[in-house]
Order: sequence, then C-alpha cells, then structure tokens
Amino acid sequence: MASLRISPIAPFNQSKRIDTFHRGKQESSLFGKTFPNKALIENRPMLTISKVATNPPSEVVANQEDENVNERHVAWTSVRQERWQGELQVQGEIPQWLNGTYLRNGPGLWHIGDYNFRHLFDGYATLVRLNFHTGRLVMGHRQIESDAYKASQKNQKLCYREFSEAPKTDNFLAYMGDLAKLLSGASLTDNANTGVVKLGDGRVVCLTETQKGSIVIDPDTLDTLGKFEYSDNLGGLIHSAHPIVTDTDFITLLPDLINPGYTVVRMEPGSNERKVIGRVNCRGGPSPGWVHSFPVTKHYVVVPEMPLRYCAQNLLKAEPTPLYKFEWHPESKGFMHIMCKASGKIVASVEVPLFVTFHYINAYEETDEDGRVTAVIVDCCEHNADTNILQNLTLQNLRTLNGQDVLPDARVGRFRIPIDGSPNGSLEAALDPNEHGRGMDMCSINPNFLGKKYRYAYACGAERPCNFPNTLTKIDLVEKKAKNWSEEGSVPSEPFFVARPGATEEDDGVVISMISEKNGDGFALVLDGTTFEEIARAKFPYGLPYGLHGAWVPNN
Repeated sequence: MASLRISPIAPFNQSKRIDTFHRGKQESSLFGKTFPNKALIENRPMLTISKVATNPPSEVVANQEDENVNERHVAWTSVRQERWQGELQVQGEIPQWLNGTYLRNGPGLWHIGDYNFRHLFDGYATLVRLNFHTGRLVMGHRQIESDAYKASQKNQKLCYREFSEAPKTDNFLAYMGDLAKLLSGASLTDNANTGVVKLGDGRVVCLTETQKGSIVIDPDTLDTLGKFEYSDNLGGLIHSAHPIVTDTDFITLLPDLINPGYTVVRMEPGSNERKVIGRVNCRGGPSPGWVHSFPVTKHYVVVPEMPLRYCAQNLLKAEPTPLYKFEWHPESKGFMHIMCKASGKIVASVEVPLFVTFHYINAYEETDEDGRVTAVIVDCCEHNADTNILQNLTLQNLRTLNGQDVLPDARVGRFRIPIDGSPNGSLEAALDPNEHGRGMDMCSINPNFLGKKYRYAYACGAERPCNFPNTLTKIDLVEKKAKNWSEEGSVPSEPFFVARPGATEEDDGVVISMISEKNGDGFALVLDGTTFEEIARAKFPYGLPYGLHGAWVPNN
C-alpha cells in the first residue's frame, strides 16, 4: 500500500453550513446539499425516472466586488459561495459507460473584503467536481483550504505573495522582514489554483508553480486533506505546474534560478521521493525560461528554454512589473533540449525561433524507414512570440473589454527538433490558424496517445471579435481542419477528453467542459469526441467562474 506523506491542514470551518461570500463577510446559507457521492448515487434506492435535479436556491447573494458586478461576465466574478453540492437535471443523454469524476481546478475568488485582485492567476483555488454515474450527474464545488486562503479569510487581507499580488507592509522593517520570508519561501503562496492530477497510487493532488502549493484533496468530498510533502532533499521553491503523470510515472522540471538550468526528476507511484534523471544548463539569458508545462515522448523529456524568463528582481518587488515575475529577453534566443529518460543524457540541444507558450499539447518521435529516431515533433499552443497575452489576462481587461477584438493571435505551433547534431530546429503552424479563429489554448488529447504520434487535439479557440478564447475546437492534425462549438456570449473552460473503455479509434470518447454564460448562468457540457456534436448538458444552480485544468478519476 502506498505510504501517505501528508502534512495535515487544520479544518478552516467545522460548521456544516454552506458559506456565502459577501463583501468579505461569511453569511450562512442553507440551500444546496452536502452528502457523500456514494451515498447519493450508488447506495440509494433506484428511482423510476432517470434524471432528477436538486432544486437550485431561490436567491443567491453575489459578492459585490464593485458597483458594476451585475454588468460583469460571471466567468470573471468571484464564486458566489464557498461550497455547494447536488444532483443536476440532464438534458440529452450521458453515455452509460461514462462513470467517474471530472475535477476542474482554477482561481475562483478574486477579492478579500473590499480589496480586488489584479490578475486572473491571483484568485484563490475553486475546485469543481462532476461525478458521472449511469447517465446521472452530481456537481459540487469547494474552496481549497490552503494556508494562503485560510489566512486571507481570517485576517481579511492578503497574507502571502500571489501571481501579481504582494502583502502590503506598514514600514521599512516590515518590508525587510517580508523580503527575508520571500528568500526562504515562507511568504510564497501555497494557493494550489492551477491544476489537479491523479497519481498512480490514487492520491489526488492540486498544484501550482510553488512546490509548497501541492495539496492533497479527497475527490469524493473535495475535502482538503493536507500538504503533499516531498521526502527528498532536492530543495528549490518552484516547479512546473504541469507534471507528466501516468499510472506508472511522474516527471517534472525544477528550474534553478541560481545556476540557470533545469533539473529533470521522476517519482514512482506510492512514493514522495523525487529522483534526478538529469540536468539541463541554460544556453541563453540571465535565468531559466518559464516552464509552466513541458512535453515528453516515449524515450525523451523535452525541456524548453523560452526567452520569457524568470526574473528574481521582479519577484522581490512589492508592485507588479509589466510581465510580473518574468522578463522578455529576445536577445537570449529560444532553445529546445532533448533528454533521454533512461540515461539523463542530452541527445539534442537546438536553437529555435522565438516563442511564447503556456501549454504543450503533445510530442512524439519521428523515425526513418529503419525505425531510427531522426527528430522529435513538439506541438504547443503558441502565441506568436507575443507576451501581451499575460497582460490581456488582467481582471480589468477581462471584465471591461468583453466583446472587443483584443485577444492576441495564437496557433498550434509545431517544432521539429532534429537529433542528428543539427544546430537549429524549426517552428511553424501545424494548420491554418483561421480554422480555429486565431485563438488556441487550454488543450487536451486522448491520454492513450501521450508521447506518441497522434491526430486529434481538443482546445479553446476563438470566434471573433473576442477578448478571450470563447469556443471549443477539435483539431485534426492530419486533415489540418478544425470543428468548433460555441454559444454567443459564453466562455468555455478546458475541453477534457475521456476515452470510451475498449475504444480502438483515437477520438472515440467524450469531451467535457464547463460553460460560463453571459446571463450569469452556467452548465456542464458533454460533446461526442468523434462528431464534436453536443450530446448532453446540465444546468448549474448558478454560474461558476472560469476554471483552468482538470483530471479524470474513474469510479472504483
């Protein structure tokens, strides 16, 4: 049995009431239901009807972050209450084979009392759960009880450094004390608001880019169980927010800000000890490039060195700089490094055209007629080397520029990285970006094709004019075509592909997304993975804020 190394987090609220956020106070609300998933679906008597809805609240008080909250899209409005759970009424038919829980993590609370955060990535983590069982659907959401979140609610002020926010200090001595805490990592946030993964041993962990922001949760109740503590001595404060996780493996990158480079590490299921595969030294720039994510192939780890680089000086500043914790260094160039998983040796290190990406889609090995690997192909959501996408994600821009065509162009960027000693790799669009509205981010694939040659990707695209990706798109990388789903005024979150058990075709499955509507409502959406047509939806009791990344946890 796996050994659990969890540092307990004291319960934030022992009350069984459901809390509503309102101007920094917590008011009790008795609507909604809280009950274990298995008691709700698996153990209760079978009903004669197949779709039952939990009655939504008659009235929900939205938090009043400013006087124009009613004019703001629900996608960019703080979650209305700390938690809710209930069964949803399904329109259409959910496939009977779809049995499991889709978890989606993301920032969902962007204010403390009267203080409003600046950036999408600052918000405290809101975890949403969709449990599918024999055609029925239960939804729940809950705040992750990180130290940063609990301290903010207790003290009604910012207590840890978030993506663009830093606690305000009263005097110079307090400022120096804050700097000391920053250097030790004590003041860095543990607000795990980026992703969620199911480890090979079954533990479910929510993540962000700080190592201390690794938090174990219960996928059935959404309870915060404690910190995921690494048992090794590798140290460091940050890591990639998107490790590569399978039933048998866990691989991630640890950026080194002192001696610029990356340590590539692996962790076995049931273990909390990371072991070093190898190290990559940076070839350019004063510091490592930002590695929000990275890809792998069957035999290799791809370590990207993006010219958007970490900046220690910006991290020390109390007020945000234009690129926050980063700086753009086009003169330092961009590179791709290919490391052998087995030996840790670098088999290729090539210069590539300048690029900006948050998310890699997939990678695979290209071989000749004799089966020898000649190159590695890497696909990503690439923003045409334009760093403006970071500033575009400020809450002010998202809230005030709705409907204006200000979303920077993006594409499916395809790198070809030769491993024959050639000094340069190439980067080009894998298909015409107009196929998906010149918007591209928040991607998923059939996980059975991770690190292999593949055909289909699912992502968020654009229907212009827009200030944020507003469509779901299925990319066919062979035909170089895209199918798109959209509804006027809606903001969809990451489309997550779940393969049908026993499927032999790559796109045989469903795509799950959560939709925030302009009228303040929201719903869960299920699309057919092959036709990309809607097969079911289920309305939420109220709209939820936009979320980032998800994971699938099959029912036992």
